Amino acid sequence: MDNIRQKGGKKAVAVAITANIFLTIFNVLVGIMSGSYALISEGAHTLSDVVTSIVAFIGFYYGQKPADEEHPIGHGRAEAISGLVIVIFLFLVGWEIFEGALLKIIHPSTITVPTTLAAIMATVGILVNLAVSSYIIGIGKQIKSPAIVADGQHQRTDVYSSIAILIGVIVSNMGFPILDPVVGLIISLLIFKTAAEILIENINNIMGKVPSKEFIEEIENVANSCPEVEHAHEVKVDYLGTYATVSLHIELDGSMTLDESHKIAHEVQDKLVKEIPEIKYVNVHTCPIGSKYSHEQELDY
Repeated sequence: MDNIRQKGGKKAVAVAITANIFLTIFNVLVGIMSGSYALISEGAHTLSDVVTSIVAFIGFYYGQKPADEEHPIGHGRAEAISGLVIVIFLFLVGWEIFEGALLKIIHPSTITVPTTLAAIMATVGILVNLAVSSYIIGIGKQIKSPAIVADGQHQRTDVYSSIAILIGVIVSNMGFPILDPVVGLIISLLIFKTAAEILIENINNIMGKVPSKEFIEEIENVANSCPEVEHAHEVKVDYLGTYATVSLHIELDGSMTLDESHKIAHEVQDKLVKEIPEIKYVNVHTCPIGSKYSHEQELDY
């Protein structure tokens, strides 16, 4: 599984970097030649995509490192941290584009009407970004990598900005040249929106937000399918990047010996790790059937 994840991560990053280098060069060149500030802004955006793809891969790479004495449950949170670094880059790039567009709107004499060459490049950008973002997000979800998914979501914003550029070029040539820097402004807002979404997702990952009810139910069902287990409850999940740690309680016959209950607890642990790939570590607490027990403490292992 780890080899598959590493190969998938490398593929996603290679595709993203190659596509964005191509788009950066041609967006800037065509933007200068056609007189489109929006296209030059998009070139700056795609240049940031190259940087963030590299950051995403670094987080992905370190997140795969095995546990050691100082990190007994692995390095998974490196991916969420890399997602936060991506957010910083996005906000910086978004602000630069926002500021430049605002200055052009305030000083309309500096605006030039883009040529049809800008429209052609915008169309190319739409097609390339749609294909690349779909590919990256698909790989990220398949290998359960928040860093790769975040990079794909970042790439997806370029589809909308390229559409906005295309519309801007058309309307600018209809006698409304101010729309070109307005589109640049819209691009900056799209970048801010993406940054905010990635920020929230990765903070939730680091803070250990409760996963979906469906995932909790899946854990309970797998645990309950083990012989002798009556009722799995108090399931707690903590995500560390691409994998999760789980603690839960199971009810067993109170007349069992310590050795018997110990074996069943390990059976539940092994079954959960085997049947739910994203679970890497499991801790099981055994309870006698029908016993009343307070679960109010914050941590209960």
